[in-house]
Amino acid sequence: MKTVLVTGAAGFLGSHLCDRFIKEGCAVIGMDNLITGDLKNIEHLFANENFKFYHHDVSTFVHVPGKLDYILHFASPASPIDYLKIPIQTLKVSSLGTHNMLGLARAKKARILVASTSEIYGDPAVHPQNEEYWGNVNPIGPRGVYDEAKRFQEAITMAYQRIHGLETRIVRIFNTYGPRMRLNDGRVLPAFIGQALRGEDLTVFGNGNQTRSFCYVDDLIEGIYRLLLSDYPNPVNIGNPDEITILEFAKEIINLTQTNQKIVFKDLPEGDPAMRQPDISKAREILNWEPTIDRTEGLKITYDYFKGLTQDELYKKEHKSFDAYFR
Repeated sequence: MKTVLVTGAAGFLGSHLCDRFIKEGCAVIGMDNLITGDLKNIEHLFANENFKFYHHDVSTFVHVPGKLDYILHFASPASPIDYLKIPIQTLKVSSLGTHNMLGLARAKKARILVASTSEIYGDPAVHPQNEEYWGNVNPIGPRGVYDEAKRFQEAITMAYQRIHGLETRIVRIFNTYGPRMRLNDGRVLPAFIGQALRGEDLTVFGNGNQTRSFCYVDDLIEGIYRLLLSDYPNPVNIGNPDEITILEFAKEIINLTQTNQKIVFKDLPEGDPAMRQPDISKAREILNWEPTIDRTEGLKITYDYFKGLTQDELYKKEHKSFDAYFR
């Protein structure tokens, strides 16, 4: 039985990874400091004898007894709401935290996969974005705490691979959606659905011509799983190349929810990328992977999940403070 450590285990993606590796017959250790994660995402695993949970901050020293075969480092705030509210913790988890996890992987002779992001491309001058593009990032802008943290994370991971011969994998994750997203986390999809469910007008920033490409979570998890088990050490884009403008996406959400909300426009926030579309040629070639769940199907599943939230969850006010940073 393989033993897998997942950091950020109580988060959106981390919890789905825990589910996948339990399904694959692995022993799974979940780790999370619960700053942005939620135990309800993994509480269904607590009765499983092959699952353990450690409440711990990976930015401090990490000790895990026994063997580890794989480490998946997903401990990081990933939404504008979070990294604008806790910028220093965001920088620390991708620097000190990644250093600690790489050291643990080296000590355990484990393979490690780190979660990077399409945000390392910044506001791109290349479209679609491929792995050879170095990005266009403002290191001192409000989004720089996340973008530069992830760029450093990739750099130190590759340094460990080159200097210590560590088995490393890097996934660059593009916009992903699905059950267990936080409704008010500042990202465009849950923001739109939350506004529709509350009967509010949908907020579009700028003229709405900026684009995003949305990947359903099950497709993303499959791509990550294949990358972990591959022999490829360099970054790989995982995302859905089906690009759509934010304005057209808002109209899709209104149609999905069968509401009659209006679309209102606000000023574009600083650093908001104009384009976001993955070039997944490497994933297709190396991993034989591409997304299989189209947006119509994925959005219906996701909307049904959000409709099941309580009134308290639906009307949380945290989105009000940072609504200028939806992405």
